[in-house]
Amino acid sequence: MITYSLKVEKLKKETEDTLTIFFKQPALKKVKYLPGQYLTLIFRINGRRYIRPYSFSSAPGIDTTINVTVKRVPGGIVSNHILDKVQAGDIIEVMPPIGDFILPDEATIKGKHIVLWGSGSGITPLLSIAKYTLHNKLADHLTLVYGNRNIESTIFNSEINELKNDFANTFSVWHFHTRAVIDDNSHIVQGRIDPDKILAVLQTEGELSKTLHYICGPVGLKESVSSKLIEFGVSQDHIYTEDFEIVRDPKDFNDIFTQNIILEKEGQSTVLEVVKGKSILEACMDSGIEMLYSCQTGNCLLCRATLLSGSVKAIGIDTIPEEIGQDECLLCCSFPITDNVKVSIKNR
Repeated sequence: MITYSLKVEKLKKETEDTLTIFFKQPALKKVKYLPGQYLTLIFRINGRRYIRPYSFSSAPGIDTTINVTVKRVPGGIVSNHILDKVQAGDIIEVMPPIGDFILPDEATIKGKHIVLWGSGSGITPLLSIAKYTLHNKLADHLTLVYGNRNIESTIFNSEINELKNDFANTFSVWHFHTRAVIDDNSHIVQGRIDPDKILAVLQTEGELSKTLHYICGPVGLKESVSSKLIEFGVSQDHIYTEDFEIVRDPKDFNDIFTQNIILEKEGQSTVLEVVKGKSILEACMDSGIEMLYSCQTGNCLLCRATLLSGSVKAIGIDTIPEEIGQDECLLCCSFPITDNVKVSIKNR
């Protein structure tokens, strides 16, 4: 896969534990992306290669730089490296932009009310979508529903306020703060995001059938908001979600045991032990084998492999993408269930 080398133009501390990296656009081969997509960064830390996807917080055609925003994860090797070590002037290798958490065509958006639901760092792709939609006047109205602990932990708070001032007639914001001291601002609500409250207001403003909803945040938020939207009559086709985490039910591992598999890559065969609870991709990385991957949630398809023999079980993914053939599997969510599994990685 082709990669880019991007130069860090500057860094901005958004909150105590969140940082935005501003990459300079290359002079010749511009990085083209869509609002809502993500950029995959590649690092070598202590001799090992790490790959992590981060959503764009910039919007194409609006921002002159390419921006991604990173929140520190306790114990997170890459996020801690970025916040503690990356500096302006650094060159970072990245993969081409990917992701399908994007806006539909302009004809579909026209006359619609777009509602963005997010909490914490889930705001990142939503900000990209918001800026692009507002500046290009794509929708009749756009509402952001954003949950945080308090004002201090609200990523992009100043940028959101600027958008409110610039687009006062077409942009609305609801903040939900779990640790806030509530003032007279009626659009700051104490507690977690309450879909009932927001949808009740939206019903008074227009037909819910003309709303499009984008949800990015923890699994609980996506499940609660999606179920409420359907309950209020919003079509499933009008609900878009972004998955940054893979959820695995412990019960799905009842028939999984530690197994040895054979991995064929670049003409070499390697015997790998896949410990119960770890995917084949995780076993490869633990063994120091450099793999092509990004999202690790079954969406990007970069870790697809041919299953030459044996059987694997897909865990943490509801539906196998239609692009995956009957003799293929996604290593990030594949677990061997027989002792004769053999997979082959194509050079890409």
